[in-house]
Amino acid sequence: MSMPATESGGGHVSFIRLRLDIAYDGTDFAGWAVQAGQRTVAGVIDEALSTVFRTPVVTRTAGRTDTGVHATGQVAHVDVPTDALPHVYPRTTRPGDAEFTPLVRRLARLLPTDVRIRDIVRAPAGFDARFSALRRHYTYRLSLATYGVEPAEARFVTPWSKPLDLDAMAAASRELLGLNDFAAFCRHRPGATTIRDLQRLEWVRDGFYVTAYVTADAFCWNMVRSLVGAMLAVGEGRRSAEWTAALLSETSRSSDFAAAPARGLTLVQVDYPPDDQLEARNLITRDVRTAD
Repeated sequence: MSMPATESGGGHVSFIRLRLDIAYDGTDFAGWAVQAGQRTVAGVIDEALSTVFRTPVVTRTAGRTDTGVHATGQVAHVDVPTDALPHVYPRTTRPGDAEFTPLVRRLARLLPTDVRIRDIVRAPAGFDARFSALRRHYTYRLSLATYGVEPAEARFVTPWSKPLDLDAMAAASRELLGLNDFAAFCRHRPGATTIRDLQRLEWVRDGFYVTAYVTADAFCWNMVRSLVGAMLAVGEGRRSAEWTAALLSETSRSSDFAAAPARGLTLVQVDYPPDDQLEARNLITRDVRTAD
């Protein structure tokens, strides 16, 4: 059960919910979610926040990215006891500082250089980073250059040595749009639905670079990399657009193609409804869907 989004009483403890906007280079992280003995994004953020607030806190995110996946627009929330707030207010602030700008500045010193908390605000009533989200936007970047990837981008772009037919990939991508069961593109997670509303799967070439723009209301485990991997099979001429459409009738992860490497994938944005629609969105998201 999520904590209240605004200050409220709970026994002898009241909490305030904060929204965090986050960016990270996922190369050296074992994904977002906390795992024993692994370096994870949530793990280092939870540790830094707990140090600042002097009490254990746990972040909840809009999307639990996999090992090696990056983010420029990740969103999370954290519930903090209101009596812990004084620990984050310095005696002096700089002109123009918002309420939590000093906390953002302090976390910049505490966090490792491959993860940044870009902004912190009080969350509006009903806000939940995961369940309030309307959609998530990802990009996947490839380089078709014969020499591979420029050194400055090597951690964020996947080199691809084979020619790609982008028209074929676009045709195959259109077959997948809409509300469908994407079981063929998702690693199994007990109790998790694989029904998703894929709203955009578009390919754009700029010189040597090819970028996939992928948007859905939500994504199941490994889904974006699997979608890209399947479209690359089409682009290389190994599969057809008709094959892509037929995958939607599968009931489990297909073994006919490999997921694309993690390094090219970045979560770039999460969309939320207006504040007065947050509670309604939470109920819709929590509802179990069917593809009918």
